[in-house]
Amino acid sequence: VWEQAVHPFCSPIHHFASSITQGPTHMTTTEGDESLTPIAILIDELKNEDPQIRLNSVRRLKTIATALGPERTRKELVPYLSESVDDEDEVLLQLATELGDFVEFVGGPGEGAGCLLVPLESLSTVEETVVREKAVQSLCKIAESLPAETFKDTFVILLKRLASGDWFTSRTSACGLFAVSYPRVGDDLKQELRVLFTTLCKDDTPMVRRAASANLGKFAKQMTKENIKEDILPIFNTLAGDDQDSVRVLAVDNCVRIGSVFSLEENLQYLLPVMRACLQDKSWRVRYMSAEHFCEMAKAVGPQVTQSEFVPAFVKLMKDPEAEVRTAAAFKVTGFGELLPVDLIVKHILPSVKELVVDSSQHVRAALATNVMDLAPILGKEKTIENLVDIFLQLLKDEFPEVRLNIIKKLDAVNQVVGIRMLSQSLLPAIVELAEDRQWRVRLAIIQYIPLLASQLGVEFFDAKLGNLCMTWLGDSVFSIREAATTNLKKLTEVFGVEWAQNNIIPKVLGLYTHPNYLYRMTTLYAVSILGTVVGPEIINSTMLPLVARLAQDPVPNIRFNAAKCLQQLIPLVDQSVVQNRVKPTLLKLQDDTDRDVKFYASQALQMC
Repeated sequence: VWEQAVHPFCSPIHHFASSITQGPTHMTTTEGDESLTPIAILIDELKNEDPQIRLNSVRRLKTIATALGPERTRKELVPYLSESVDDEDEVLLQLATELGDFVEFVGGPGEGAGCLLVPLESLSTVEETVVREKAVQSLCKIAESLPAETFKDTFVILLKRLASGDWFTSRTSACGLFAVSYPRVGDDLKQELRVLFTTLCKDDTPMVRRAASANLGKFAKQMTKENIKEDILPIFNTLAGDDQDSVRVLAVDNCVRIGSVFSLEENLQYLLPVMRACLQDKSWRVRYMSAEHFCEMAKAVGPQVTQSEFVPAFVKLMKDPEAEVRTAAAFKVTGFGELLPVDLIVKHILPSVKELVVDSSQHVRAALATNVMDLAPILGKEKTIENLVDIFLQLLKDEFPEVRLNIIKKLDAVNQVVGIRMLSQSLLPAIVELAEDRQWRVRLAIIQYIPLLASQLGVEFFDAKLGNLCMTWLGDSVFSIREAATTNLKKLTEVFGVEWAQNNIIPKVLGLYTHPNYLYRMTTLYAVSILGTVVGPEIINSTMLPLVARLAQDPVPNIRFNAAKCLQQLIPLVDQSVVQNRVKPTLLKLQDDTDRDVKFYASQALQMC
């Protein structure tokens, strides 16, 4: 009585936890306490007042179930969990996730898996959407483990119960279970399930109709064409014309799914009218979804309709009043272009593309920059020079850094067709501006494309225009930039050769070791470690090892222990005689350093000597 007064949740779970410490039959109390007390504590935490503690305990349900064994998990733990669905949403979400992978802990596939349906059914009716969705996903997993002879009396009964529930939450969850149930039942039940699904599609609650529409395509793919035409198409057309745009927006995905089952003629007969309606829908969300799936819809209706109807529709989407729709269309420019003859692209698509280049929304321009240059291989060299080069150059001058960055990422596509040399004069200012951008992530991204540019522009152009820029990055205030800059030097050495690096890069890098700012001296060590893997033992012996030996005497401890790490990386790259005569003496001095980190890294390196 005192326990219940202090903590009303304690009584049943405390009894459960106490029973755990008793262990299996005939286990002594001492043995049970020693081996299962931690499990009892975990179980007791399932009803702790602190939600974080309850959440952590739910995350360890598999540990609890393993200790209990399949029989006790089925008879004690799962029934308890079935009564524990009145909790915080985060705890319930984790519980729904854990139960989906719980089949092996209740005895594996077969009869044992059926006990998990009870708590998951309860979770699939809660108010929070993400919890219900995860519960439905877990139910679908468990459905695959249920034996055929009991599937009808367990899972199908659960589905019917949810579908006829008073609250919309249970009916929305039911919609997600039809596709997994349908293939496992007989013809009589299949007819019943189709009727039940049709009822849900006509539900008074928009959330239920939306859930039904979201699962209609998956359900249809489990049926024969005859059943789709007879039972699914009527409700598909009804949902596509629903007064709620949250329901209509799903018609686009359903067109794609059903279209993958039907033939071209059937798609033109049954789906094309719905596609036309979606492309012209008054809701921007439906038009946005149409733009997202535009290429899939075009493939479903074939080349003739694509050229006659979908080209004007795509042009209209690129000119849509909503920026979100134009953005989605911009992402599909190349994908749609692959389905069209070149003359149609030039005549109808590119004029609208040129309008998107100066669109008021930076997101539209950024989306266009991600893929418009992929049209170059489709158009060929002559038409690329005539139509795409001006677009490329204009996007390179865009005021928004992401637009310029996205277009530079596509340099390879342009280079394959026309070569970059003709664009180099316009390319260089954009690269320099991005290299000095105040956002370090932009600077990092452009560094990663320097080796590609170098290989395409040639060594003379690079030395004249970009060489100093690469050295500037070595002194950047952001470590990630300095690290990327050293990796960049290695890649440039691989492109232009060791002799070029020895004459142009290595002297400049090694010259930083006297810089008053210790970060520059640190960068020198990073560069030595990375360049050492490509320049060969001769340069390491003559140039790099003397410099590292000097930095091993630096007054800053961070420099000294990084010198030890650098030597450790150079050891496999030089002869054993060099290691013994030049590397090891330096490391022995560092091992006697006053700083414990320096001592540690020196000891680590000495193990390789």
